[in-house]
Amino acid sequence: MTDVKHSPAGQDGPDAAEAARRAAAAKQRFFALSLFRLSGAFILLFGMAISLERFDWVQGDKAKWMGIIVSTVGFIQFLIVPRMLARAFATPKDKP
Repeated sequence: MTDVKHSPAGQDGPDAAEAARRAAAAKQRFFALSLFRLSGAFILLFGMAISLERFDWVQGDKAKWMGIIVSTVGFIQFLIVPRMLARAFATPKDKP
């Protein structure tokens, strides 16, 4: 993942604090990406249920088109948004 310099045994310093901060930030980013994927899956399933006319408040052609639109939004949120966020969250590489 990233190069973390380990301090000699028994010495905690700025390197250890920096490593702990990076680990906490990585956990938060992973949680955010997972939450986006999960919500995208739920939106996708909701859109599929709409297009199968499982709800009384929308029927016929309107249900099919609304289901397609909602499913597309869920699909984008499930596949594309987490990749964009991961790219935004990435640590920039040092150039030699």
